[in-house]
Amino acid sequence: MMLNLTPNIPDPDGFYQELIAAHEGMTKEQSDAFNARLILTLANHIGDRDVISQALEAAK
Repeated sequence: MMLNLTPNIPDPDGFYQELIAAHEGMTKEQSDAFNARLILTLANHIGDRDVISQALEAAK
């Protein structure tokens, strides 16, 4: 399977607002920990190591 880099999230602006709101009131350390948990949760959902590796490279 290949990593999908084309826009694929319905209402991306709404998603971005929700993501930013999830960080409200957090310290930098809490925000960093939240991001790490979110990444691991989404990586687990994807489940395909090749796709996850592609995402890591794309994020660089």
